[in-house]
Parts: sequence; C-alpha cells; structure tokens
Amino acid sequence: VNMESRSAHLSTLVQEAQQRVTELSAQVMNEGLCTDNTEKEKQLKAWEWRYRLYKRMKAGYEHARAPEAPTHVCLMVTSSTSLTVTFQEPLSVNSAVVTKYKVEWSSSEDFSPLVGEIIMDNLQSLRCTITSLRTGQRYYVQVSAYNMRGWGPPRKSTPAYASPSNWKDCSGREPRHRGHTEALERLLQQVRAAHQHYNCRENSKLQNAGRKQSVSRSLKHLFHSSNKFVKTLKRGLYLCVIFFYKDNLLVTNEDQIPIVEIDDSHSSSITQDFLWFTKLSCMWDDIRWLRQNMSVSMSSSTALQARQKMLSAAAQLQNLLGTHNLGRVFYEPIKDRHGNMLIVTIREVESLYSFFNGKWMQVSKLQSQRKSLSTPEEPTALDILLITIQDILSYHKRSQQRLPPGLYLGYLKLCSSVDQIKVLVLQKLPNVLCHVKIRDNSNVSKDEWEWIQTLSGSESVESMDHTSDCPTQLFLYELQMAVKALLKQINLPLHQAKHFRLYTQEVLELGHNVSFLLLLPASDDVCTAPGQNNPYTPHSGFLNLPLQMFELG
Repeated sequence: VNMESRSAHLSTLVQEAQQRVTELSAQVMNEGLCTDNTEKEKQLKAWEWRYRLYKRMKAGYEHARAPEAPTHVCLMVTSSTSLTVTFQEPLSVNSAVVTKYKVEWSSSEDFSPLVGEIIMDNLQSLRCTITSLRTGQRYYVQVSAYNMRGWGPPRKSTPAYASPSNWKDCSGREPRHRGHTEALERLLQQVRAAHQHYNCRENSKLQNAGRKQSVSRSLKHLFHSSNKFVKTLKRGLYLCVIFFYKDNLLVTNEDQIPIVEIDDSHSSSITQDFLWFTKLSCMWDDIRWLRQNMSVSMSSSTALQARQKMLSAAAQLQNLLGTHNLGRVFYEPIKDRHGNMLIVTIREVESLYSFFNGKWMQVSKLQSQRKSLSTPEEPTALDILLITIQDILSYHKRSQQRLPPGLYLGYLKLCSSVDQIKVLVLQKLPNVLCHVKIRDNSNVSKDEWEWIQTLSGSESVESMDHTSDCPTQLFLYELQMAVKALLKQINLPLHQAKHFRLYTQEVLELGHNVSFLLLLPASDDVCTAPGQNNPYTPHSGFLNLPLQMFELG
C-alpha cells in the first residue's frame, strides 16, 4: 500500500463518517421522542466517536514523517562467512512508530549494486547476522527504518566496512584438536576388543572351576556383611556420594550419607591415585569393564592394588544405590586428625525419585542430627563434610555453569607442589580461568589477530598503550579495558604488569561461542615453585584447583 492510497483511504473514512453523523442527526431531530429514536441516538454517538477517531488518524498521518536514520550502527566480523550488525532506534520517529528495519550490504561504497538486503519485522532484538558471505571480501553495510510514512534515510555502519574472516585464516592452520576425539574413540574400541578377546579365553579355562564353587560362594555372599554402608568411620580411606535435589540429600535407611570403605589402611599421600579416580566420573558405566581388566593385569604394584580397591568401592556403591552415575568427584579429599579420608562424589538429580537402600532428608535436619552426636573438639571427616556441605554443593553448582557467548581475556597462573600442579580460578566459576569479558562477539578476525601478533615478547601489555596501527580502534580499546579490569581483579597494579604477555599462538575456542585470549605473567612467574613467594596476591574469592580437576571441568 503506497502513501497516496493510504491517505485517500483515510479521507474516504472521514467523509463517510461525517455523512453518517449528518444523516443520523437529522433523523433524531425529526423523530423527536418516539421509541425508535433511542436506538438512533446510540448509533449517532457511535458514529460521532468514529468520526473523531478517523479525523485524528488522518491528522496524525498527515503530520507524521518518515523516521530518522537508526543510531549506533555497529558492524562486527562474526565468522569467516558472516557479519553481524547491531543498531538502536532513531532519535526521532517523527510521530509514528517504527515497524521494521532494512539492512543492506554491498561491495561498493556507494551501495551500487546491492549484494543483498534483509527486512527485519521482528523488533525484539535490533541485531542482524548476514550469512553466506565471501571470506576476505570487503562489505559495506547500512540500515534504515520504516514507519507508516515510508522508509527513512539509511545510516552507514561503524566501521564503514568489514571483511568476513577468522584468526585461523592468517596461517591457514587446522584446528589443533581436529580428529583427536575420533582417534581416541578408535583407540578405546581397540583396547576393548583386545581385552574382550583375552577375557573370553580366560573365562573358558575357569568355567569348570567356577561351577564347583558357585553354591558355596552364593551362601557366603548371603551372610557376608561387606556389601553394606559404613555407619562409623575408623582409620581408613572411604568413598561417599552426595545426591541432592534442591535442599534434600539422599541418605541411607539409618539416616547416614552413603559411604563405603575403600581401604582400612592407606598411605599418607594418595594424590596420584585420587587424581586417577577423578577421571572415572567421565566413565562410570565402564567400572565393571575396568575392574575385570585391571584384575586380569593385576600385579604386586601397590598403586594398581589401591586403584583396584577404588574401583571395587565405586562398584559397591553403584550396586547398593542401583545407579551407575555417581556424579562428579569433589576437587579434594576431606581429611581429619583421626586418619580418615573421604573421597566425595556429587550429583544433582532431577527429582526426588527412589534409590535402592536410600531415602531423602533435608540438609538442615541431617546436620542437626549429626551435630548432637559429634565431638566438636575433634570432628571426624564425616562431621567436616556435613559442616561444609553447603560450600561443597555451591562448588558443584558453580562448576556446571557456562559462560555466556563472547570473547574473554583469561589469566593463566599456576603453582606447583611436590606431587601436583594447581591453577588459579574464581570460586564463583571454578571451571574456567580467572577472566573478564572483552565483548559479546566471540570471533577474532584476521585483521585483529594479525595486530595481536605484533605485540612481541615481554613488552606486549606495555606496548598496547603506544600502538596506533590497530585495524580497529574499538578492539584496541576493548582489550585495554579488559587488561586493566583483569589486573584489578587479581590485585596487581598496572605498572607491575609491564612484563605480562598475550598468548599469541592461538585463540582458545571452548565451544558454545566462547573464546579466550590469554594473559600470561612473565615466563619465570607463570608457575610458582614450592617455597617460592607468589608475587601476586589476589583478593578473596579465588581457588587453587588441581590441574587435572580443572581439565575435567
């Protein structure tokens, strides 16, 4: 519908309404107070209301003008084949509501010819992604607004043009992890096949001997008490599970957290065995298979025997609770002065459904019951677990969170001890490095990456203040602000960070449109050795997480 026909239609409506008002007014005056006159008066009032409405509509339409150009039109490179433009409403819509926007793009600065256009009539998000573009081709973009008076003037984007690209286009390098997952899966299947072939041969040899002892073993199992939950801790290594739903925990029929014994005697340092066990949280369904194959290859190795006991304890819990999935392993065992050590797994369930040998109880009730039985001066590992249960649950919930899409600046800081390396993370988000957000767009363009490569060696952070040839000044500004915010977060003055560096080998792409640039301390300070003073003292709210636990996050 063009503007002329719309104006003519409004004029016709006004004339028709005016004519009906004139006719009805005459009829009402002529008929006086007769019965039918009441109905005519109602019709007259209705048409008078319509007449006023149509006049206002016509006056509004004649007064209105096409909208001004949209504001803050920003162009971003979002992949090797796409650009995204964001914008805001015009400063003035000239007395008429904007009902749609038009995004146009061209390879020419004068937009002749156009390469394409998109009409946006869903105005909930003033954001448009242009796809299927040619990598490396320069595109100009402009946006215009529309109301009932037609299209307003276009506004060109800032920057005026952009070329679809990605940081990998600089060197043409393949993603570092391309094909790795598939290769590992093939390797695992080969291992499974080899063990299955070996087990079939061994089982055939032992089949007759197994039949002779089956009855006695069944009777022994019937009266054996080993397949029970532990009620009290004695000196030893234990495995416990925390299944929770909102503020409810799964407990045994004796109102205890489900715990089984791993070993009644353990070495003071089980770090490597514990870190090995944490990886089982990725393959609980394979516990039985691992137990079978580890028993086949069993040797006098203390480490293998300890790990076999861990597998047995996990299998026992799975059988007692009737579920394979025991959840994620808490990042450190809980220890007490009595020589007890608890390895804790945590799982959040979707509802209060039933488990074998278990029931649900509120956390506060369980804590109050345990408090009346415990000895505060020498708390056991189980007491410590219940005292800190809210912190443990909070850690688990936070470690499951994802970052919103965007490009982030992360800070890599390690510290080492005799038997492990730890990485500095935020307590509120322990599954990613300490970080600040640079921008919502996760893609790093070719031009931006080439500029980052010019930041050399130990002068990278310092040189950002003196560079003037950044391809986009906006990216330079965003990166500078991110560096300052991150240094403030880790409690380090800017002048002390002049030897910090940006990691320039790759952009870390974590999936779900989340990418990281890394800020590194000076090479000698990336990892703090045992006994070495840490020159950087972050504010509270940080956590040194074992590197293997961080990798599983």
